[in-house]
Amino acid sequence: MSQTVVSLAEELAQELGVDRVLTAAEDLAVYAYDGTAALRQNPACVVFPLTTAEVAFCVQTARRHRAPIVTRGSGTGLSGGSVPMEGALVVCLNRMDRIIELDPRNLTIEVEAGCITQTIDETAGKHGLFYPPDPGSRKISTIGGNVAENSGGLRGLKYGVTRDYVMGLEAVLASGEVVWLGNKCVKDVAGYNLRDLFVGSEGTLGIVTRVLLKLVPLPQARKTMLASYTTLEAAGETVSNIIAAKIIPCTLEFLDQQTIRCVEDFAHVGLPTEAAAVLIMETDGHPHVVAEEAAAMAAIASACGAISVRTAADDAEANKLLSARRAAFSALARVRPTTILEDVTVPRSELAGMVAFIAASAAKHGLQIGTFGHMGDGNLHPTYLTDERNADEMHRVELSLAEIVDRTLAVGGTITGEHGVGLAKKPYLKQQLGDNSYQLLKLVKGALDPDGLLNPGKIFE
Repeated sequence: MSQTVVSLAEELAQELGVDRVLTAAEDLAVYAYDGTAALRQNPACVVFPLTTAEVAFCVQTARRHRAPIVTRGSGTGLSGGSVPMEGALVVCLNRMDRIIELDPRNLTIEVEAGCITQTIDETAGKHGLFYPPDPGSRKISTIGGNVAENSGGLRGLKYGVTRDYVMGLEAVLASGEVVWLGNKCVKDVAGYNLRDLFVGSEGTLGIVTRVLLKLVPLPQARKTMLASYTTLEAAGETVSNIIAAKIIPCTLEFLDQQTIRCVEDFAHVGLPTEAAAVLIMETDGHPHVVAEEAAAMAAIASACGAISVRTAADDAEANKLLSARRAAFSALARVRPTTILEDVTVPRSELAGMVAFIAASAAKHGLQIGTFGHMGDGNLHPTYLTDERNADEMHRVELSLAEIVDRTLAVGGTITGEHGVGLAKKPYLKQQLGDNSYQLLKLVKGALDPDGLLNPGKIFE
């Protein structure tokens, strides 16, 4: 360990205590990676602040030592966003997990960045409210990480993504200064919307330490259904026709046959393993509206060729069906040593063609790909089941992914719908944005982090 790194760790330990600063190799190894396959690098040290003032101290100290700073929550990211670089200080916020205030009069909740996403929703539920964004990792992901990546989830079609619920946030800038952006007002057009600039910035513009979130009333009723198909095209047509009928379901999820079989083998929830695809559909709201929309969606699914449409009898069965979708990543991860969960989004009209293209790419390159995702908003997760120790196979994965990205952009899509750019998608960002828009992003980064110390190497090549 270099003298500079030792000095940084010692200075942090003097202020925060040795129990909140990690430097041993075996400890650092745990913070060398996130949920992204084949990306890992040990940091120089890891620190666990408990307050915003301590985060500011960590930033100022790292700045003096010219050490890169990487913010981390639970490490569930899927684009390498919290993978450190050599010599980096990892600022881990998962001990800053307090719920500061729930305000039922203004339908808001204020929490620290390390608060678990599901805890926020459960707390709101005790007051007849709920927090809609529900990423697959919600049981362990932190709200700070959700804000950094602008996370989505199963309910994104109807309720939107994290950005739609952030009313205010506190952030520590690269200078160590602390800013608060936003308030409880439903309307506020005073100055530039800097709050939204930080949402989805992946820790490259500042460290978010507190978040003020909008809550909504709990729906009075819901109905959950499972539609099974013999072709991918029929599932895609169902989605298009549901939207065309001006029905916006709470959830409209898709699993292909590879994923169905893996999930059923893993979770035993009663999925039809002979089906080429299934749609998990859920509507929520007023009981009468829910009944009408559920009947309409079932009729549309049948008209589009669904071989069966099953309605959950109660909440327990509904939760079981939704758990099947949430288990997709874990189920697929059991098949091969390495699981690469990708993330592209296309216009809904292009979904069926995109799913077919992914299957063709898998066949072309001799790869296993399970595809699932949020079909209602066009967000697909082609998941490579591979082995990072096999260099030839990993090269074929890279070729396939490049093809999928090219196809995605050719039909008007985006390289990432919810996982972020990070390390994994940065080679493709300029391809999507073009030179001028790409340079504009770099100008913003340079203005807020002129020394490039906040999560360097992410987003930009």
